[in-house]
Amino acid sequence: MEIWDFLIFIGNISAFVVVLVGAILWFTGVNAAKGKGLVLSGILLAVIVQYFLFYPPVFSL
Repeated sequence: MEIWDFLIFIGNISAFVVVLVGAILWFTGVNAAKGKGLVLSGILLAVIVQYFLFYPPVFSL
C-alpha cells in the first residue's frame, strides 16, 4: 500500500499544479480558453483522486 499512497500524493500535487497554472493563464489573459480548460481538468483530476482515496481498488488475487 506504500506505492498506492505515493500515487495518491502525486495525483493531489498534479491536480494542484494544473489548477494553479490554469488559473494563472486564465486570470492574466494570456490564454483564457486554455486556462479555463486546465482549471476544469484539474478539478476533475482532484475529484477522481479523492474517489480512489475513498474507494481504493482491491489488489488481491
